[in-house]
Amino acid sequence: MTDHMEQISDHNRLGRHDDRSQSESIPVIIKPLGHMEYLATWQAMQHFTAQRTTQTLDEIWLVEHPPVYTQGIAGKPEHLLRQNGIPLVRTDRGGQITYHGPGQAIAYLLLDLRRWQLNVRALVRKMEGAVVDLLHAYRIEAQGRVDAPGVYVDDAKIASLGLKIRHGCCYHGIALNVAMDLAPFAAINPCGYPGLRITQASDLGIADSPEMLSTKLAQRLLARLTNP
Repeated sequence: MTDHMEQISDHNRLGRHDDRSQSESIPVIIKPLGHMEYLATWQAMQHFTAQRTTQTLDEIWLVEHPPVYTQGIAGKPEHLLRQNGIPLVRTDRGGQITYHGPGQAIAYLLLDLRRWQLNVRALVRKMEGAVVDLLHAYRIEAQGRVDAPGVYVDDAKIASLGLKIRHGCCYHGIALNVAMDLAPFAAINPCGYPGLRITQASDLGIADSPEMLSTKLAQRLLARLTNP
């Protein structure tokens, strides 16, 4: 755990990739972390949230993971349809099973929801709205769904989300498919829905890299957090 936390904190201390953004009077640190193992990132989020105080600044971590399935607290084993050598991590976020891998832009939100005066439902809508806004800038129409959180383009899912709330603070976040190998999704019922179609930005004509889209997604998230 110590090594993982030092890896994350170094980005802030050394200022290599750090960009502190001011949304009205609430500062948020945007922290691009590059490629990190899922388990290490999850443990670091838990540690950050457990150690934070009322003075701790909120952060958004931008990351890509090696191939991994993650199963939320509502996950059912039968939604993993077959073994294919990709590890499964049972995590503490809400929701069912999903896949993370290279070419996916992930934004983890470590926020004090009391500071933002948000409940979980409102935060989910803002997260979905940020992805919709980002895709709209590329002339792609997308929408969220009340019955199945996430963002969809023509009923194909392009972004999944999940959160954990602890003492009024959240962690986990949203994963946007950019330029991935989508084959691993065929081994699961994504988010618990059999036959759910999956799409990604590159298949919709977006040529920007996952790193660039991560940065743009963070900007859209900040804009949504700031605006009612």
